[in-house]
Amino acid sequence: MNRIKEVLKNKGISQTWLADQTDKSYTTINEYARNKRQPSLEDLYKIAEILNVQVSELLIERNDR
Repeated sequence: MNRIKEVLKNKGISQTWLADQTDKSYTTINEYARNKRQPSLEDLYKIAEILNVQVSELLIERNDR
């Protein structure tokens, strides 16, 4: 699970802008933001770099017990 939607909202950045920056379609970014699809590690690092955040800020911690 990721926090892309929350980070975009906090930074005032649109999904359309992120799609342009990553050379991904709006649909792909929207699916990432809604957690319907997860980005590859490579794409996650690219998104973090573009948003100027640590990769860990884009992830939701899982508590497996």
